[in-house]
Amino acid sequence: MAPTLYYTDGSPPCHRVFLTANILKVDLNLKSMDFFKQEHKSPEFLKLNPQHTVPTLVDGALVVWESRAICRYLVNQYGAGSSLYPAEPAARAGVDQRLDFDYGLYETFGDYYYSPLMGGPPGTPEKLKKVQDALEFLNTFLGGSKYVAGEQFTIADCALVSTVAVIELANVLDLKAYPNVLRWYGLVKTSVPEYPEAIEKNIVILKQFIDEMTKKS
Repeated sequence: MAPTLYYTDGSPPCHRVFLTANILKVDLNLKSMDFFKQEHKSPEFLKLNPQHTVPTLVDGALVVWESRAICRYLVNQYGAGSSLYPAEPAARAGVDQRLDFDYGLYETFGDYYYSPLMGGPPGTPEKLKKVQDALEFLNTFLGGSKYVAGEQFTIADCALVSTVAVIELANVLDLKAYPNVLRWYGLVKTSVPEYPEAIEKNIVILKQFIDEMTKKS
């Protein structure tokens, strides 16, 4: 039986799981969650995930949430020998570090950009500076390698490209200020066949959501 993924189309964390699964050719039983209808807080879903977040993956008796954990699991379970998450300890540590870095970048960006859309505190120049500083770090990382964790495409790229895609969508800064990031971003978009279906298509849906929220704010 195929694993079941609870998701929303406009969620970058879901996008990185889509990309990982598509590359691995893992068929997922997709269950869309309507947050406006509070489906993520239904008793049935809360039994699966008390934190009521997406993406959430159910595979047999296993329930796992947090997108980067799901990506790791998918490779470990369905991608034996895949370079997406290398088995060699030093290489894997590099991928894990970049995954943790992505968590910080996405949260920092969300604090600046998403928070005011959801009725929270406004984005400030100080918060934007934190996003810029994080992108400078990413630009430095990419100064010495083809991909974010070395010369092979990994789940760290799946994670970070979903974050950079939404930063580009927000149009709050110019990615040209980060030439290594821009080079890598273009490489992933043009060389990973699964990118358009997993991320590009869903970024359009996210834009529609953001446009609606902007009208209301």
